Amino acid sequence: MYRFLTLLSLCCIAAPTTSQTPSPLDAKTRTGIDALFAEWNKTTSPGCSLGVYQNGHIAYARGYGMADLERDVTLTSRSVFDIASTSKQFVAMSILLLEHDGKLTLDDNICKHVPEMPGYADKITIRHLIHHTSGIRDYLTLMSLAGMPFEHDYPEPQIVALLARQRALNFAPGSEHLYSNSGYFLLSEIVHRVSGLTQGEFAAKRIFAPLGMRHSQFYDDFKRVVRHRAIGYTPRDDGFATELYLFDLVGDGGTLTNVEDLLAWDRNFYDNKLGGGQTLIENMLTPGRLNDGSTLQYACALTVSEHRGLQMVSHGGAWAGYRAEFIRFPAQKLSVAVLSNLGTFRPTQKALQVADILLAGVMHAQPAAALGATEDSAFDSRFLLDKTTLMNRVGAYRDTDSGRYWRLTMSGNELSLATNSGNRFKLVAIDAHTFRAANAPVSVVLTFAGDADSSTMEVSIEEETPRRFKRVDFVTPTAAQLGEYAGRYLSTELQVTYRITVDKNRLVVGLPYQPEARDITPTVKDEFVTRGQVVRFARKGKGRITGFAVDAGRVRNIEFVRVQ
Repeated sequence: MYRFLTLLSLCCIAAPTTSQTPSPLDAKTRTGIDALFAEWNKTTSPGCSLGVYQNGHIAYARGYGMADLERDVTLTSRSVFDIASTSKQFVAMSILLLEHDGKLTLDDNICKHVPEMPGYADKITIRHLIHHTSGIRDYLTLMSLAGMPFEHDYPEPQIVALLARQRALNFAPGSEHLYSNSGYFLLSEIVHRVSGLTQGEFAAKRIFAPLGMRHSQFYDDFKRVVRHRAIGYTPRDDGFATELYLFDLVGDGGTLTNVEDLLAWDRNFYDNKLGGGQTLIENMLTPGRLNDGSTLQYACALTVSEHRGLQMVSHGGAWAGYRAEFIRFPAQKLSVAVLSNLGTFRPTQKALQVADILLAGVMHAQPAAALGATEDSAFDSRFLLDKTTLMNRVGAYRDTDSGRYWRLTMSGNELSLATNSGNRFKLVAIDAHTFRAANAPVSVVLTFAGDADSSTMEVSIEEETPRRFKRVDFVTPTAAQLGEYAGRYLSTELQVTYRITVDKNRLVVGLPYQPEARDITPTVKDEFVTRGQVVRFARKGKGRITGFAVDAGRVRNIEFVRVQ
């Protein structure tokens, strides 16, 4: 009886739930798609909602798993999720609508609208913010470095002040593309100051209401009741933990929506209802350019790229216990949205797999090197290398641009990759000097200079520009040498003081508001890493340590000065 009831409850979860026209997909196709999500389609797990849109209609929409584990609420196509950075496209559209209204131009200096920001040597424009080419440091990373917990509520002026204290940029505006949430936080602030409406009010009036997106909003009040909301979760040893937060800053994220509402947003790219005609849509899809004239893939909060020979427009998101991906194939008028309430979910992988099923007849064959984004079992033919050759690859490698370190290790006859962020992946040989990271969420391919040359390796991640890593030898400082680094260090930009001490022959750093000290692991002379961050100490001449600088991905060269 118990088994029957369990199966019955699972069948209830599996029922497609949508108010749109019946699914035109045949039973075999639906079964193939459902199989991709079978792991989460149960009453004991969070999961996701799927929306497939074709020719302006929902071709398939349903939920897999649970929206609320405490109250036994199943996920459906009406479940509402935080879509994190996928929200950015609504902010970009808000800016373009204000440009259409004549209230601003994309080449305005941001100081015109946010005068608190410093007047850096080179002008930063609204266009720079849109395309992530401003060089402004990422505010979420700055908050982390300053020991500001994300679980708290922060007023917008406090974050503007944090950004205004930054004396330096990551790079000269327009010279590079580096994803920064600060750009879209500031864009939402510009929407507020130019229109007189908050970002949430503006989007509700100019985007969500005209398109009939009744369940969509910017979540700028953490006390607001939201109907049909899925609770965000992360796994832990005894099951799952809820991801609850008071953080309600919006712009770089913060949109709540569901896969039914996203149909209206998808339709609008083919027949714009928001004003400005199709020119507005063309502007949304126009990629940015760098100062040297090179074209980016990043347009207005949308990445314009290719997948297996087809043009694809996409943007994903990750925040707390939520994950999201929305991909569109314009020529085929097919789109896929995957919204999840599980922090370890891989929505990009699943959205692409759904698209692969539906567009198999027109897509190029999947190259072997790209299979890092699929299950390892899909890679049937492996290039076998002897143990001596594999051992030759073992060692530490440093990214010549960011200074981050990756390590290659050997266990048995298998090579593994450990990244600076703590992720580990088994490496599978494609040929004598090329490897892929098995079961990685995206395609990761490592290429060495030659069969026996392990001095450098090139790393290709999805569509990103390849990164160059150089092999380095790590040092092992003595306890006395570690003592040279102990002391208190102040950052005026973050308004925070770190205390570094030696504890049992290891260096540790204590941050305010964080109960546990972090280990700082030595790499090369006077450089350490901690949780993906690179710490570079400076000396007066070759003597006393005077301070250090931190590189943390989307934040570069934050300076700390040693204090008595």
